[in-house]
Amino acid sequence: MRGGWQQPLPDMPVPPPARAWRRLDAPPGYDAQWRRLAEAALELGLGPEQLGETGLEPLAAARGWKPATIALYSKVARYGGIALPRVATPEPDPPELDLRPLAQVRSEDPEHLRAVAWCAVALAWPAPVGAFRSLRRDQVHATARRLLVATDDGEWSVPGALTAWHAWESIRAHFPALADSPWVLPALRRGPGLDSHVGGRLSHQALQVTFTKHARRTAQHLRSTAAPSRRDVVEELAVIYRDLSYDSYRRLALAAGAPPVSPRGVVRAGRAVSRASRLAG
Repeated sequence: MRGGWQQPLPDMPVPPPARAWRRLDAPPGYDAQWRRLAEAALELGLGPEQLGETGLEPLAAARGWKPATIALYSKVARYGGIALPRVATPEPDPPELDLRPLAQVRSEDPEHLRAVAWCAVALAWPAPVGAFRSLRRDQVHATARRLLVATDDGEWSVPGALTAWHAWESIRAHFPALADSPWVLPALRRGPGLDSHVGGRLSHQALQVTFTKHARRTAQHLRSTAAPSRRDVVEELAVIYRDLSYDSYRRLALAAGAPPVSPRGVVRAGRAVSRASRLAG
């Protein structure tokens, strides 16, 4: 082997951000989340290597991500090979919350009834967003007392959702595109995508936005209709609703005793129950 000093190799140039993202494959099962992560990073001109240096803080600030969303995309980035520190998914706060106002029918507006039906079913069938996005009408059957939900993962009995379900089914029957749609939660208007259409399948992001709008409108309704004697209690509830996400909603439903539909969120819901018990006793 020849000794002596040798000229060091030059640093490899960093490829442009868009090309760098295309070189990486999405982790299995997280294609949509990986795509949204890449889109958020590219908006700020960040490739995977730069994202590993800056972390998710710039993306979270630009997109207004909540702690649960930051935890999700941190996990997705690590699964895809980007070195980011682990971020713990926040526990439900508060550990208990009255969710019934979100499942109560207040008007015949289709957007309102779609969200109410979703929330009413989720109180007893707290499935993740992806499960509701893919839930078909032929998988839900109404009996005289309850709904029956049957998917590839099993069958569930869902009490307490009949009123909201029938109200939503009745109003969608007035619109051919919605009446013919196979999805339980179809799109009510055309979105920016080329394949988007009324009655089509909603995206994860669209469903999250749908829930957030419904929670905030419910908060406004509670404030405007509260009796003077309950104004303080209602105001406290409305403040929480204003920032409530669907992920927190389903964890709270699990903590209240709803049967688990998938493993996701069950452990955190159990911790919330234990924490509430310790605080109470």
